Amino acid sequence: MGPRTLLIIVSGPSGAGKDSIVKALIQRGLPLRMAITATTRSPRPGEQDGVDYHFVSPEEFGRMVADDQLLEWAEVYGNRYGVPRAQVREALEQGESVIVRTDVQGVENIRRIDPTALTIFVAPPSMESLEKRLTARGGIDEAGVRRRLEEARSEMPLADGFDFTVVNDDGGVEAAVDRTAEIIESESRRTDRPWPVV
Repeated sequence: MGPRTLLIIVSGPSGAGKDSIVKALIQRGLPLRMAITATTRSPRPGEQDGVDYHFVSPEEFGRMVADDQLLEWAEVYGNRYGVPRAQVREALEQGESVIVRTDVQGVENIRRIDPTALTIFVAPPSMESLEKRLTARGGIDEAGVRRRLEEARSEMPLADGFDFTVVNDDGGVEAAVDRTAEIIESESRRTDRPWPVV
């Protein structure tokens, strides 16, 4: 048999670099499909609907929840985020591995549905570094930065419950992308790893 298809969950604090790592993996041509998260938040500069996120109204998001269309969902910093179930199932059925970006609480929700999921925690090198990244990101006021840092302090200890932790150092994301790609390749070759059950 060939490599296992995987349900891969990438999580970590806001500003740690989850999105950058996932986008770089896709750009490298790895055999992965990125699950595009639905969100009620407004697009940040440069973000595209259907590429970075599915930007939906609160009413539309509510309908998705009511119709059980989401693999998991949560409210984060006043906005709702959720992973559409259909796109994950479709990719897995077609033999493609799926990579999902979600917050830490979303990981537990997905694990309850599929305990075979490969979980990767993306961590900043330090809280000081994280604060600089959040401040430089734009579109977040000082209170928002403080709230995200407080949340990150509670999330960092949860990394021990993940399969792997990748530190996204300052000065370039390439090393973190390399490490994440190595993990995915190695885990897909494990003959004892169960197939996803989503």
